[in-house]
Amino acid sequence: MPQHRSHAVTAAAALVCLAAIATAPSSAAAPPTRPAGQPGTPAPSRFVPGPCPQTPEPIEALSTARCGVLEVPENRSRPGSRTIELAVAVIPAAHPAKPAQDPLVFMAGGPGGDTFDDIPFLVESGLNKDRELIVMAQRGNLYDRPNLACPEIDRFNEQAVGLGYDAEQAEQLMLKAVKECRDRLTADGVDLGAYNTTENAADFADLRSALKIPRWNVYGYSYGSDLALTYLRLHPEGIRAVALDSVTPPQSATLPWGWRSAAEGIDNIFDACAAQPACKSRYPALRRTLTEQVRKLEAQPLTLNVPPPGGGKPVRTVLDGGALLNLIVAFTPRPKDLPAALDELGRGNPQRFAQARAAGSVQPVGEFAHGLTNSVACSEWAPGYSEADVLQAGRRAFPGWPDTVLAQVPQLPFQYPVCRVWNVPDRAAVQRCPATVGSVPALLISGTFDVKTGASWAKDVARDLSRSTAVQIPGIGHWVVPQSPCAQHVLASFLATPTAPDTACVDGLEPGPFTIIPK
Repeated sequence: MPQHRSHAVTAAAALVCLAAIATAPSSAAAPPTRPAGQPGTPAPSRFVPGPCPQTPEPIEALSTARCGVLEVPENRSRPGSRTIELAVAVIPAAHPAKPAQDPLVFMAGGPGGDTFDDIPFLVESGLNKDRELIVMAQRGNLYDRPNLACPEIDRFNEQAVGLGYDAEQAEQLMLKAVKECRDRLTADGVDLGAYNTTENAADFADLRSALKIPRWNVYGYSYGSDLALTYLRLHPEGIRAVALDSVTPPQSATLPWGWRSAAEGIDNIFDACAAQPACKSRYPALRRTLTEQVRKLEAQPLTLNVPPPGGGKPVRTVLDGGALLNLIVAFTPRPKDLPAALDELGRGNPQRFAQARAAGSVQPVGEFAHGLTNSVACSEWAPGYSEADVLQAGRRAFPGWPDTVLAQVPQLPFQYPVCRVWNVPDRAAVQRCPATVGSVPALLISGTFDVKTGASWAKDVARDLSRSTAVQIPGIGHWVVPQSPCAQHVLASFLATPTAPDTACVDGLEPGPFTIIPK
């Protein structure tokens, strides 16, 4: 059921954030642009039309898009900061006869993933049905200048499938790759401390001004929801409505947070199986099976030669407890197949998980902006907590699991040692602030099977936004809208009438059936 919230954030919390911003060092919050012509200040941002990016696979929507780059200061708070370029595409409305006057701007997840790769999912979800869809790569992403890709880390990830997830050798090789990437980027003049959510938000504020758009709507998922809320807090002008999918609250986004989200999503998947008679009968003890397999694999990892998905030469693959947990968080196998995959594993057949692990050996090199990931994680998510805090959060989430598994944040292994190498300024105090702009209507969409950003976290955000509507879509995982026709309808109705979205389709929704394999 949708939840409507009208509670304001406490005055004390707001004052803490204001005080932090007021006393922050030069790498923290700053105005989105500086007046032109002032000595020692970055030049104002501008949009320069140009060709659309040449993507590895053709994207049909780009054939009719208006593209170019947004030129912005790399560090708005540093006099003399150089200019960087961010790739932009304006995709026309699919029904151009009478498009809405207020476009929709998209803020991608990650941070670090290729934003343009998301365009087919956005178009298939109808997001440009009756209004322009604007896509901009967050700073440091593929097609930007500079691009904070780390081929060194990509090549490590290829090796990592043949190592223990938390093995000392894996840590040393990863840190070597991280250092090599950092050294290369800084030698090229990249100011790694400027790749943060505050600057990302200012980029989008500058984009609206540069495109001369009076008002627009905002849609962000995962890290993009963190960015959208930061944008709403710092640059509320010109925002007609904001939609958040797979919500990451800025005030809660820390490294230990990942454990509670993982536990919530896994619990919801197991509970949904127990609520379906066929699944409950066939897989009656999923929690025990998962705990047993994590313990067993961590004590005695399996080493197999497995062909990656899609075929190819078999790859040496190590499956241990940490790898098992992280495959589940990454939705490989899919939630509907998870009970069957765990049952097969418990019966001595690790093929599904092993093949999913082997997939890491054939990922593209140089397309993911690991530099942006590390700059955000190390400046905003890691500070104020320690490896011991991560371990304690893991123990609370999964009692009885091996400490070697629980010591590594899901999907961000060895992040604290990585951050010591990456060495960017602490920005936690200016970033971990709730958005409280009550005049802007907000829609929060969560999936109950989300193992990356637990569905319950949306409540914290909705509580602080007085004109918010929150819905949970049963049986859907991370990034809800592309997976759920109901969520697509709710979002479309919200964009049409932000103060009164039609959420009726959520009522009575149930998770789909799980995969049942005969004994």
